[in-house]
Amino acid sequence: MAQHKIILDCDPGIDDAVAILLALASPEEIELVGITTVSGNVSLERTSYNARRICTLAGREDIPVYAGCARPMLEAECIHTTVHGNDGLGNVKLPQPAFSLEPQHAVDFIIHTLHAEPGQITLCPIGPMTNIALAIIKDPTIVPKIKRLVFMGGAAFCPGNVSPTAEFNIYVDPWAAHVVLSAGIPQVMFGLDVTLQAKINAPYLDALEQVNPLLKTATAMLRNYGVSDPCLHDPCVIAWLIDPSLFTGITGKISVSYQDDQHRGQTLVAVKPRHLDDDSTNIDVMTEVDNPRLLEMLAERLSRL
Repeated sequence: MAQHKIILDCDPGIDDAVAILLALASPEEIELVGITTVSGNVSLERTSYNARRICTLAGREDIPVYAGCARPMLEAECIHTTVHGNDGLGNVKLPQPAFSLEPQHAVDFIIHTLHAEPGQITLCPIGPMTNIALAIIKDPTIVPKIKRLVFMGGAAFCPGNVSPTAEFNIYVDPWAAHVVLSAGIPQVMFGLDVTLQAKINAPYLDALEQVNPLLKTATAMLRNYGVSDPCLHDPCVIAWLIDPSLFTGITGKISVSYQDDQHRGQTLVAVKPRHLDDDSTNIDVMTEVDNPRLLEMLAERLSRL
């Protein structure tokens, strides 16, 4: 039996794709109960398509994929990025999905699964948090049934990547992030503070692509990831579940700026005892990663696929 049962809420995205592959390659630690998709890096239609392409690439057509929200909670227009290519996966040739989307909406799947397995499911949002926020709003009784929230998003102590103060996932839907991160769920944050340290370099990719055909495809995606030395933002979430000793961090109290347009999506973390007089901490924020060990683990796990 796997150590962690997870729902991976994502917006694939190249680093999302690597996170999916890493989870599928680690059955002793991770049981991927389902993938839920959201609009983020690209449109909902494309993220749902991409998630199924990645599962098909890995030969895992048994993983159910549920489409979720096509826009942020309070805005009609979506914000996307171009760093993942026009199709979200670096414009690399991938197989067509060999299976269909599940008919159930992602929000309803999240609610149903948490009620069916209370205290057993870790939610892993690695895109905007719209699906999880709406699940909490629709049925607040799910909150105590969530084992843990382990997410990629935010920038506690460093500049953002979409504005001077905000990271992309939180910026896209700050209202959703506020709902989720203030709900009282045990939570671990992988923001830019740590994920910018999780770097891949060209020699590493050269070696990785020689392992097998699947990794040749994955490497091609990573080579098209906006810059020559991409960061493993989303895979850090899965890597922590596999081996938390790869990371170190601090404990604090988080809040999200969602009403101030100038600081939209900023994640503010007060650290005890420096800024907190009581025991109101609500989050573990990862701030350092042993990158050589992370890359070694990633290569070894992906070679299993």
